[in-house]
Amino acid sequence: MIRCIIEKACKKIKGKDYTLDSAIPLSYLVGIAIQREIMLCRGFLSSFGMGKSGKYLFIGRHVSLKCKSKIFVGTNITFQERVYIDALSKDGVALGNGCSIGSGTIIRCSGNYKEIGKGFSMGNNSSLADNCFVGASGGVIIGDDVIGGQNIRFHSSNHNFNDKNLLIRKQGVTCEGIVVGNNCWIGAGVIFCDGVAIGNGCVIGANSVVTKSFPDNCVIAGSPAKIIKKRGE
Repeated sequence: MIRCIIEKACKKIKGKDYTLDSAIPLSYLVGIAIQREIMLCRGFLSSFGMGKSGKYLFIGRHVSLKCKSKIFVGTNITFQERVYIDALSKDGVALGNGCSIGSGTIIRCSGNYKEIGKGFSMGNNSSLADNCFVGASGGVIIGDDVIGGQNIRFHSSNHNFNDKNLLIRKQGVTCEGIVVGNNCWIGAGVIFCDGVAIGNGCVIGANSVVTKSFPDNCVIAGSPAKIIKKRGE
């Protein structure tokens, strides 16, 4: 009976049938259900002051949201424990429906206060796992249905260093931005450098360093990353 109630609640939130694995102990399911209810209450309280908040915002413990008026989220959004988001930027932080941000992930949209950054957006049903870092000064755009592993890093700005007679820290930065297309799988530990664009349907191997752009349906890996094969070949 309890399992059936939980499945119905999942179906309502996700908007589709959801069948739980019969091997999950009932005590575990009850604990998860209670935890999600608490996260939903936190989400309701945290939604005040946001630029936009849809239904079913789940927020874990010790989540920090700064410049909430620049945060725009859809329906069924999860921020796991210790997520930190500073949305101060021109475009803010925008998440589509069904997105999830893993524990310990940091999203920082501006590197300094002399000129605020561009911001971060993520499409529907996309996720970043635990301990990711998004530096969105130059803008980071992630498409729909993207699976992101742990410890992924996005660095959408670069320090200038050409003048050897001037301190590097005084030469400013360039910001081109990073784009990841739809239906991509990003392995754990991947690093994205500024100015890269990844096409739709790409798979990026764990711990790759992405220093250039790639077209649709590539499997890429390495440091620096290169095409290993094309999907479907």
